[in-house]
Amino acid sequence: MQYTAKELARLVKGTIEGDENARVWKPCKIEEGCEGGITFLGNPKYTHYIYERKATVVIVRNDFVAEQPVDSTLIRVENPYMAVAYLLHIFNERTKPPKGRSLRSSVGRGSKIGRGCYMGPFAVVGRHCKVGNNVKIYPNAVIGDNCRIGDGTVIYAGAKIYEGVEIGANCIIHAGAVIGADGFGFAPVGDGTWNKIDQIGNVILEDNVEVGANTCIDRATMGSTILHRGVKVDNLCQVAHNVVIGTNTAMASQVGVAGSCKVGENCIIAGQAGLVGHITVGDRVTIGAQSGVTHSVGSDLQIFGSPAMEATKRRKVEVLVRNIEKLADRIEKLEKK
Repeated sequence: MQYTAKELARLVKGTIEGDENARVWKPCKIEEGCEGGITFLGNPKYTHYIYERKATVVIVRNDFVAEQPVDSTLIRVENPYMAVAYLLHIFNERTKPPKGRSLRSSVGRGSKIGRGCYMGPFAVVGRHCKVGNNVKIYPNAVIGDNCRIGDGTVIYAGAKIYEGVEIGANCIIHAGAVIGADGFGFAPVGDGTWNKIDQIGNVILEDNVEVGANTCIDRATMGSTILHRGVKVDNLCQVAHNVVIGTNTAMASQVGVAGSCKVGENCIIAGQAGLVGHITVGDRVTIGAQSGVTHSVGSDLQIFGSPAMEATKRRKVEVLVRNIEKLADRIEKLEKK
Protein backbone atom coordinates (compact mmCIF):
# COMPACT_ATOMS: atom_id res chain seq x y z
CA MET A 1 0.00 0.00 0.00
CA GLN A 2 1.19 3.50 -0.81
CA TYR A 3 0.77 6.65 1.27
CA THR A 4 1.20 10.29 0.36
CA ALA A 5 3.29 12.61 2.51
CA LYS A 6 0.07 14.50 3.28
CA GLU A 7 -1.63 11.35 4.60
CA LEU A 8 1.37 10.42 6.77
CA ALA A 9 1.70 13.96 8.12
CA ARG A 10 -1.92 13.87 9.17
CA LEU A 11 -1.38 10.55 10.97
CA VAL A 12 1.57 11.87 13.01
CA LYS A 13 0.19 15.41 13.40
CA GLY A 14 3.17 16.87 11.56
CA THR A 15 3.71 19.74 9.13
CA ILE A 16 4.94 19.22 5.57
CA GLU A 17 7.86 20.95 3.91
CA GLY A 18 8.05 19.96 0.24
CA ASP A 19 5.80 17.88 -2.01
CA GLU A 20 2.70 16.84 -0.08
CA ASN A 21 1.79 14.42 -2.88
CA ALA A 22 5.09 12.51 -2.69
CA ARG A 23 4.32 8.79 -2.42
CA VAL A 24 6.02 6.25 -0.17
CA TRP A 25 5.52 2.52 0.19
CA LYS A 26 8.27 1.29 2.52
CA PRO A 27 10.13 2.41 5.65
CA CYS A 28 13.93 2.53 5.37
CA LYS A 29 17.00 3.47 7.40
CA ILE A 30 18.24 7.00 6.78
CA GLU A 31 21.61 5.69 5.55
CA GLU A 32 19.71 3.56 3.01
CA GLY A 33 17.28 6.22 1.83
CA CYS A 34 15.73 5.50 -1.58
CA GLU A 35 12.83 6.38 -3.81
CA GLY A 36 9.53 5.45 -2.21
CA GLY A 37 11.15 5.21 1.23
CA ILE A 38 10.21 7.03 4.43
CA THR A 39 12.79 7.43 7.16
CA PHE A 40 13.54 9.70 10.11
CA LEU A 41 16.36 11.78 11.54
CA GLY A 42 16.52 11.19 15.27
CA ASN A 43 20.26 11.36 16.00
CA PRO A 44 22.33 14.41 14.90
CA LYS A 45 25.30 12.22 13.90
CA TYR A 46 23.19 10.88 11.01
CA THR A 47 22.37 14.34 9.66
CA HIS A 48 24.73 14.06 6.68
CA TYR A 49 22.64 11.21 5.27
CA ILE A 50 19.70 13.55 4.74
CA TYR A 51 21.77 15.29 2.07
CA GLU A 52 23.56 12.21 0.68
CA ARG A 53 20.67 9.71 0.46
CA LYS A 54 17.43 10.42 -1.34
CA ALA A 55 14.61 9.06 0.76
CA THR A 56 11.28 10.35 -0.56
CA VAL A 57 10.11 11.50 2.89
CA VAL A 58 12.11 12.20 6.05
CA ILE A 59 10.60 12.83 9.48
CA VAL A 60 12.57 15.48 11.40
CA ARG A 61 12.20 17.52 14.57
CA ASN A 62 10.34 20.81 14.42
CA ASP A 63 13.57 22.70 15.11
CA PHE A 64 15.65 20.98 12.39
CA VAL A 65 17.60 23.53 10.28
CA ALA A 66 18.96 22.29 6.94
CA GLU A 67 22.55 23.40 6.20
CA GLN A 68 22.29 22.28 2.55
CA PRO A 69 19.47 21.85 0.06
CA VAL A 70 17.30 18.81 0.83
CA ASP A 71 15.58 16.96 -2.02
CA SER A 72 13.33 14.91 0.28
CA THR A 73 9.96 16.02 1.52
CA LEU A 74 10.19 16.75 5.24
CA ILE A 75 7.57 16.06 7.87
CA ARG A 76 8.29 18.13 10.97
CA VAL A 77 7.13 16.71 14.31
CA GLU A 78 7.87 17.23 17.97
CA ASN A 79 9.31 13.73 18.50
CA PRO A 80 10.57 11.81 15.41
CA TYR A 81 11.03 8.57 17.40
CA MET A 82 7.39 8.51 18.47
CA ALA A 83 6.20 9.43 14.99
CA VAL A 84 8.19 6.72 13.23
CA ALA A 85 7.15 4.14 15.85
CA TYR A 86 3.52 4.90 15.05
CA LEU A 87 4.09 4.73 11.29
CA LEU A 88 5.96 1.42 11.56
CA HIS A 89 2.90 0.07 13.34
CA ILE A 90 0.72 1.30 10.48
CA PHE A 91 2.97 -0.35 7.87
CA ASN A 92 3.13 -3.57 9.90
CA GLU A 93 -0.66 -3.81 10.07
CA ARG A 94 -0.73 -4.32 6.31
CA THR A 95 0.49 -7.89 6.91
CA LYS A 96 -2.55 -10.05 7.35
CA PRO A 97 -2.33 -11.69 10.78
CA PRO A 98 -2.63 -15.48 10.84
CA LYS A 99 -5.84 -17.03 12.11
CA GLY A 100 -7.25 -20.49 12.60
CA ARG A 101 -6.01 -23.61 14.33
CA SER A 102 -3.63 -26.04 12.68
CA LEU A 103 -4.72 -29.66 12.69
CA ARG A 104 -1.27 -30.42 14.11
CA SER A 105 -1.80 -28.23 17.19
CA SER A 106 -3.08 -29.57 20.50
CA VAL A 107 -5.47 -28.27 23.17
CA GLY A 108 -5.76 -30.11 26.49
CA ARG A 109 -8.89 -31.20 28.30
CA GLY A 110 -10.86 -28.43 29.99
CA SER A 111 -9.14 -25.57 28.18
CA LYS A 112 -11.05 -22.73 26.55
CA ILE A 113 -9.76 -20.91 23.47
CA GLY A 114 -11.22 -17.50 22.62
CA ARG A 115 -12.47 -16.11 19.33
CA GLY A 116 -10.16 -15.19 16.45
CA CYS A 117 -7.15 -17.08 17.80
CA TYR A 118 -4.32 -18.62 15.82
CA MET A 119 -2.50 -21.82 16.72
CA GLY A 120 0.34 -22.88 14.45
CA PRO A 121 1.58 -26.42 13.78
CA PHE A 122 2.69 -28.26 16.94
CA ALA A 123 1.56 -25.42 19.19
CA VAL A 124 0.38 -26.91 22.49
CA VAL A 125 -2.06 -25.61 25.10
CA GLY A 126 -2.23 -27.75 28.24
CA ARG A 127 -5.19 -28.68 30.39
CA HIS A 128 -7.57 -26.27 32.11
CA CYS A 129 -6.12 -23.17 30.43
CA LYS A 130 -8.04 -20.04 29.51
CA VAL A 131 -6.86 -18.33 26.33
CA GLY A 132 -8.47 -14.99 25.45
CA ASN A 133 -9.65 -13.60 22.12
CA ASN A 134 -7.32 -12.89 19.18
CA VAL A 135 -4.35 -14.63 20.81
CA LYS A 136 -1.64 -15.87 18.45
CA ILE A 137 0.35 -18.97 19.42
CA TYR A 138 3.00 -19.68 16.82
CA PRO A 139 4.43 -23.11 15.87
CA ASN A 140 6.11 -25.18 18.59
CA ALA A 141 5.10 -22.82 21.38
CA VAL A 142 4.01 -24.69 24.50
CA ILE A 143 1.63 -23.46 27.20
CA GLY A 144 1.45 -25.63 30.30
CA ASP A 145 -1.55 -26.59 32.39
CA ASN A 146 -3.67 -24.04 34.29
CA CYS A 147 -2.35 -20.99 32.46
CA ARG A 148 -4.22 -17.77 31.71
CA ILE A 149 -3.50 -15.79 28.53
CA GLY A 150 -5.17 -12.41 27.97
CA ASP A 151 -6.73 -10.99 24.81
CA GLY A 152 -4.47 -10.01 21.94
CA THR A 153 -1.32 -11.60 23.32
CA VAL A 154 1.25 -13.01 20.89
CA ILE A 155 3.42 -16.01 21.78
CA TYR A 156 6.07 -16.63 19.15
CA ALA A 157 7.55 -19.90 17.96
CA GLY A 158 9.30 -22.07 20.48
CA ALA A 159 8.35 -20.05 23.57
CA LYS A 160 7.68 -22.17 26.66
CA ILE A 161 5.09 -21.12 29.23
CA TYR A 162 5.17 -23.38 32.29
CA GLU A 163 2.13 -24.42 34.30
CA GLY A 164 0.21 -21.83 36.30
CA VAL A 165 1.61 -18.77 34.53
CA GLU A 166 -0.72 -15.78 34.10
CA ILE A 167 -0.15 -13.48 31.13
CA GLY A 168 -2.23 -10.35 30.61
CA ALA A 169 -3.66 -8.72 27.51
CA ASN A 170 -1.60 -7.47 24.54
CA CYS A 171 1.65 -9.03 25.72
CA ILE A 172 4.37 -10.24 23.37
CA ILE A 173 6.49 -13.28 24.22
CA HIS A 174 9.29 -13.72 21.69
CA ALA A 175 10.77 -16.94 20.35
CA GLY A 176 12.61 -19.15 22.79
CA ALA A 177 11.55 -17.27 25.93
CA VAL A 178 10.92 -19.46 28.99
CA ILE A 179 8.34 -18.18 31.46
CA GLY A 180 7.87 -20.03 34.74
CA ALA A 181 10.84 -22.41 34.96
CA ASP A 182 11.98 -23.24 38.48
CA GLY A 183 13.78 -20.56 40.42
CA PHE A 184 17.33 -21.36 41.48
CA GLY A 185 16.50 -22.68 44.95
CA PHE A 186 18.79 -25.17 46.72
CA ALA A 187 19.64 -25.77 50.37
CA PRO A 188 23.18 -26.90 51.24
CA VAL A 189 23.52 -30.25 52.97
CA GLY A 190 26.31 -31.04 55.41
CA ASP A 191 28.00 -33.49 53.05
CA GLY A 192 28.52 -30.79 50.39
CA THR A 193 25.52 -31.69 48.24
CA TRP A 194 22.44 -29.59 47.58
CA ASN A 195 18.78 -30.28 48.31
CA LYS A 196 16.32 -28.83 45.79
CA ILE A 197 13.71 -26.48 47.23
CA ASP A 198 10.43 -27.00 45.39
CA GLN A 199 9.34 -23.88 43.53
CA ILE A 200 5.56 -23.87 43.95
CA GLY A 201 4.76 -20.26 43.02
CA ASN A 202 4.08 -18.85 39.58
CA VAL A 203 4.80 -15.94 37.23
CA ILE A 204 2.40 -13.08 36.55
CA LEU A 205 2.87 -10.79 33.55
CA GLU A 206 0.41 -7.92 33.55
CA ASP A 207 -0.96 -6.20 30.43
CA ASN A 208 1.32 -4.84 27.67
CA VAL A 209 4.45 -6.66 28.87
CA GLU A 210 7.01 -7.66 26.21
CA VAL A 211 9.58 -10.40 26.82
CA GLY A 212 12.54 -10.76 24.44
CA ALA A 213 13.85 -13.85 22.71
CA ASN A 214 15.59 -16.45 24.90
CA THR A 215 14.84 -14.53 28.08
CA CYS A 216 14.04 -16.54 31.22
CA ILE A 217 11.62 -15.45 33.94
CA ASP A 218 11.59 -17.89 36.86
CA ARG A 219 8.57 -18.91 38.89
CA ALA A 220 8.47 -17.92 42.57
CA THR A 221 9.41 -20.26 45.37
CA MET A 222 6.12 -19.20 46.99
CA GLY A 223 3.81 -16.46 45.78
CA SER A 224 4.55 -14.85 42.42
CA THR A 225 7.30 -13.39 40.28
CA ILE A 226 5.58 -10.28 38.90
CA LEU A 227 6.23 -8.03 35.92
CA HIS A 228 3.78 -5.17 36.19
CA ARG A 229 1.97 -3.41 33.37
CA GLY A 230 4.07 -2.11 30.48
CA VAL A 231 7.39 -3.72 31.46
CA LYS A 232 9.74 -4.30 28.51
CA VAL A 233 12.45 -6.95 28.76
CA ASP A 234 15.03 -7.37 25.99
CA ASN A 235 16.55 -10.61 24.67
CA LEU A 236 18.76 -12.85 26.82
CA CYS A 237 17.75 -11.46 30.21
CA GLN A 238 17.35 -13.38 33.46
CA VAL A 239 14.65 -12.51 35.99
CA ALA A 240 14.93 -14.77 39.03
CA HIS A 241 12.33 -16.11 41.45
CA ASN A 242 10.13 -13.71 43.46
CA VAL A 243 11.41 -10.66 41.61
CA VAL A 244 8.94 -7.79 41.20
CA ILE A 245 9.43 -5.30 38.35
CA GLY A 246 7.46 -2.05 38.49
CA THR A 247 5.21 -0.51 35.86
CA ASN A 248 6.83 0.63 32.59
CA THR A 249 10.36 -0.35 33.57
CA ALA A 250 12.60 -1.38 30.67
CA MET A 251 15.72 -3.55 30.72
CA ALA A 252 18.18 -4.12 27.89
CA SER A 253 19.89 -7.32 26.81
CA GLN A 254 21.79 -9.58 29.21
CA VAL A 255 20.51 -7.95 32.38
CA GLY A 256 20.36 -10.29 35.36
CA VAL A 257 18.05 -9.65 38.31
CA ALA A 258 18.64 -11.96 41.28
CA GLY A 259 16.00 -13.48 43.53
CA SER A 260 13.56 -11.39 45.57
CA CYS A 261 14.84 -8.12 44.11
CA LYS A 262 12.23 -5.33 43.86
CA VAL A 263 12.60 -2.81 41.02
CA GLY A 264 10.43 0.29 40.92
CA GLU A 265 8.41 2.00 38.19
CA ASN A 266 9.77 3.73 35.07
CA CYS A 267 13.32 2.49 35.58
CA ILE A 268 15.84 1.93 32.78
CA ILE A 269 18.38 -0.89 33.20
CA ALA A 270 21.06 -0.87 30.50
CA GLY A 271 22.73 -3.92 28.99
CA GLN A 272 24.65 -6.46 31.09
CA ALA A 273 23.78 -4.81 34.39
CA GLY A 274 23.41 -7.15 37.36
CA LEU A 275 21.29 -6.70 40.48
CA VAL A 276 21.96 -8.82 43.58
CA GLY A 277 19.13 -10.48 45.43
CA HIS A 278 16.90 -9.06 48.17
CA ILE A 279 17.50 -5.38 47.36
CA THR A 280 15.08 -2.61 46.40
CA VAL A 281 15.53 -0.14 43.55
CA GLY A 282 13.32 2.94 43.68
CA ASP A 283 11.26 4.55 40.93
CA ARG A 284 12.71 6.34 37.89
CA VAL A 285 16.22 4.98 38.39
CA THR A 286 18.62 4.66 35.45
CA ILE A 287 21.25 1.93 35.81
CA GLY A 288 24.19 2.15 33.40
CA ALA A 289 25.49 -0.69 31.24
CA GLN A 290 27.56 -3.39 33.00
CA SER A 291 26.75 -1.94 36.42
CA GLY A 292 26.77 -4.15 39.49
CA VAL A 293 24.04 -3.06 41.91
CA THR A 294 24.95 -4.49 45.31
CA HIS A 295 22.72 -2.50 47.66
CA SER A 296 19.28 -0.87 47.72
CA VAL A 297 18.96 2.56 46.12
CA GLY A 298 16.32 5.29 46.30
CA SER A 299 14.29 6.94 43.56
CA ASP A 300 15.19 9.47 40.84
CA LEU A 301 18.85 8.47 40.56
CA GLN A 302 21.37 7.70 37.84
CA ILE A 303 23.85 5.04 38.92
CA PHE A 304 26.58 3.13 37.14
CA GLY A 305 29.80 1.19 37.70
CA SER A 306 30.63 -1.88 39.71
CA PRO A 307 29.86 -1.53 42.49
CA ALA A 308 27.24 0.90 41.21
CA MET A 309 27.07 4.34 42.77
CA GLU A 310 25.44 7.68 42.07
CA ALA A 311 26.66 9.08 38.75
CA THR A 312 28.41 12.21 40.08
CA LYS A 313 30.34 10.25 42.69
CA ARG A 314 31.21 7.48 40.22
CA ARG A 315 32.64 10.02 37.74
CA LYS A 316 34.90 11.41 40.46
CA VAL A 317 36.07 7.88 41.27
CA GLU A 318 36.79 7.21 37.59
CA VAL A 319 38.91 10.37 37.39
CA LEU A 320 40.89 9.28 40.45
CA VAL A 321 41.40 5.78 39.02
CA ARG A 322 42.70 7.18 35.74
CA ASN A 323 45.19 9.36 37.62
CA ILE A 324 46.21 6.78 40.20
CA GLU A 325 49.74 6.34 38.79
CA LYS A 326 50.40 10.07 39.01
CA LEU A 327 49.02 10.17 42.53
CA ALA A 328 51.15 7.19 43.55
CA ASP A 329 54.28 8.91 42.14
CA ARG A 330 53.48 12.09 44.07
CA ILE A 331 53.01 10.15 47.30
CA GLU A 332 56.29 8.29 46.75
CA LYS A 333 58.15 11.58 46.17
CA LEU A 334 56.58 13.12 49.26
CA GLU A 335 57.54 10.10 51.36
CA LYS A 336 61.16 10.35 50.16
CA LYS A 337 61.27 14.02 51.16
